[in-house]
Amino acid sequence: MPSFDIAGRGKIWFIISLLVIVPGLISMVTRGFNFGIDFTGGTIIDLKFEKPVAIAQIRESLKPFGLDGATIQLSGESSDVETSTDVMIRTVDLEEVQRKEVMSSIRENVGGYEVMREEKVGATIGGELILNAVLALVVSWVLIILYIAYRFEFRFGLAAVAALIHDILIVLAFFSFTQRQVDSSFVAALLTVVGYSINDTIVIFDRIRENLKLHFRRGGNVIELVNRSIYQTLTRSLYTVFTCLFTTFALFFFGGETTKDFAFALIVGFFSGCYSSIFIAGPLWIELRKFGSKTSSGK
Repeated sequence: MPSFDIAGRGKIWFIISLLVIVPGLISMVTRGFNFGIDFTGGTIIDLKFEKPVAIAQIRESLKPFGLDGATIQLSGESSDVETSTDVMIRTVDLEEVQRKEVMSSIRENVGGYEVMREEKVGATIGGELILNAVLALVVSWVLIILYIAYRFEFRFGLAAVAALIHDILIVLAFFSFTQRQVDSSFVAALLTVVGYSINDTIVIFDRIRENLKLHFRRGGNVIELVNRSIYQTLTRSLYTVFTCLFTTFALFFFGGETTKDFAFALIVGFFSGCYSSIFIAGPLWIELRKFGSKTSSGK
């Protein structure tokens, strides 16, 4: 058996996760989240400038109004990587007086423009988005349990979904701690994390299943079996997470303001997904196996 016992120290890994999840749940209840206009509603303004402008110029002109966190996108045929004459600004809901002050500041500090579109977005769509996101996650968990129960066994499915819930709670906790903006791209990041994490977990569970056949023939300890399976797939797990993190860190540092929150969610989720696959899923399966054995013997 490998020198470091991962599976046998399951309670330690559970406690480490709870040290993040429990404060995270408290923060979610007390502080909540910094929802973007996708969820809360807001104002969308499309402007066509006389000369190409940069996102940094517009963001600087919005800063005195506390709107420097607004979503700013360049578009149109005249756009390149850094500048464009066509700009879309998405902010929190603005009153008429504040809107005029903001527009005046942009004209004065950035340049002349023509207003192409100006509209308010209600929060109803945001409520539907949250509902659909939760529904998508729940449906995916049910399908994962059913598939893994068919392909492996029911306890593998429960352990895999518990690991996914662990990853989502970790990401939610960090977004509540940091008050980073939660918008539609955050939902996409969560679903991406779920896909990554379950893939890594399935690889380890598949190796456990293969080793189980030898385990029953030769005899042996279940903890030793899980440790062997984790170490046999460890290199592959680390290579996968590092490859994902390299690209995600590049997106975070060089992708611009509009992708930072999305990339941050992926970074936290990939770290958590790798951790849960290696340190949570296997030990949790062992605990479920013990519980099943006790229930059977109790009957």
